[in-house]
Amino acid sequence: MGVGHYENFPVASWLMPARLRPAVRAIYRFARTADDIADEGDAAAADRLAALAELGATLDRIALGQDGGWPDLAAAVREHALPLAPLHALLSAFAQDVTVRRYPGYPALLDYCRRSANPVGRLLLALYRIDEPQAADWSDRICTGLQLANFWQDVAVDWGKGRIYLPQDELARFDLDESALADGGRSGNWAALMRSQTDRARRMLESGAPLTHRLPGRIGWELRLVVQGGLRILERIDRVDGDVFRRRPRLRAGDWLLMATRSLAM
Repeated sequence: MGVGHYENFPVASWLMPARLRPAVRAIYRFARTADDIADEGDAAAADRLAALAELGATLDRIALGQDGGWPDLAAAVREHALPLAPLHALLSAFAQDVTVRRYPGYPALLDYCRRSANPVGRLLLALYRIDEPQAADWSDRICTGLQLANFWQDVAVDWGKGRIYLPQDELARFDLDESALADGGRSGNWAALMRSQTDRARRMLESGAPLTHRLPGRIGWELRLVVQGGLRILERIDRVDGDVFRRRPRLRAGDWLLMATRSLAM
C-alpha cells in the first residue's frame, strides 16, 4: 500500500462498518502525520528524526493508558485492543526514509515494505478481530504489492526527491545505473526493467487476493477494489513501457467501472 499519502488506504469509507470508522480515521491521521514529518517541508534530518521519536514516545504513553496527546488514537487502541507494534514499525520505516536513499536489492526493499506498508493491513485485520497466520500472510502480500506498485508509479517523483526505490542490483541486471533515471527512462533496457518490476508486484497482489473472500461483508468488496486499483496502475505502467517520467499513470473515471467489473470476477 502506498505509504506516500496512502492512495489505497480505505479511509473510513461507507463500505466500512460505522463502528470502525473512527479507529481507521485515527490510524490514518497518525500515519499521515508521521509520513509528512519524514517527507514534507524543509526540516533538517535531525529534526525530522526527533519528531518521529516523539511520536514513538506518544505510543509508549498510550501503552501506559494515557492519551499521549492523541485521544482518538488512544481510544481506538483501547476499544479495539489494537497492537502498537505495527505503529512503531511504521515510524521505523518513516525514519528510514529520512536517512536511506538507495536499496541494494529486493531483500532490503521488502524489509522496508514489511514496516512501511504491511502494518496498515495488520491493523485492519485487528479491527476485524481476524488473527490467523494465513490471513496475515495474504494481507502482507497485498500491502507489499500495493507499495511496490506505488513505487513504480512514482519513480520520477522519488527521483526528484533524491530517492531511488528501484534496487541497485535490478538496475545492474538490466545493464542500467542511475544515469537511466537522470535520462528520464530513455535508456534502451528501461522498459524491460520496469516490466520486470511490475510483474513482481502483480504476482504479489494476486497471491494475496484470497484475503478479499476472508474479510466479511462490504470491506471484502472494498479490498477487491483496492487490489484491482493496484493491478490497474501496474497495467497502465506496462502500457506506456514504463515511461513514468512523462506519462505517470493515474486512475481515471473509466478505470473505476473496469475495476468494479473485474472485482465481481475475483
